[in-house]
Amino acid sequence: MRTTARWAATLGLTAAAVCGPLTGAAVAAPSSLYAPSALVLTTGHGTDAATATPERAVTLNCAPAASGTHPAAAQACAELRGAGGDLDALAPRNDVWCTKLYDPVVVTVAGVWQGKRVSYEHTFGNQCMRDAYGVSVFSF
Repeated sequence: MRTTARWAATLGLTAAAVCGPLTGAAVAAPSSLYAPSALVLTTGHGTDAATATPERAVTLNCAPAASGTHPAAAQACAELRGAGGDLDALAPRNDVWCTKLYDPVVVTVAGVWQGKRVSYEHTFGNQCMRDAYGVSVFSF
């Protein structure tokens, strides 16, 4: 009888260890049908993110609706969707003229865009060049 009780306990613990994570995963269904698109954008003066102190940071959530602390979240999300989420595809505007004064500004973007991880860093010659890049993504 003791051996039977031991086997029953071992079998019960094994079943709990194997099936427990499966039932937890089955219960944890996604709360939305949209792939997550949540980014943190930072900017600071310097030549690279390793040495520049972030001076400003904003959040940008684009799914299911535009939100976050970005001052033009809806416009920035639309711009990113138009570029397919490719930050390198954003081009400088033709209607903005910037000086050639070199005062480097670095921008970083980290997070998730449509379910894929994003890690981006770009150094602009000065703040005017950063603000002219694209329409609104880097204007914060």
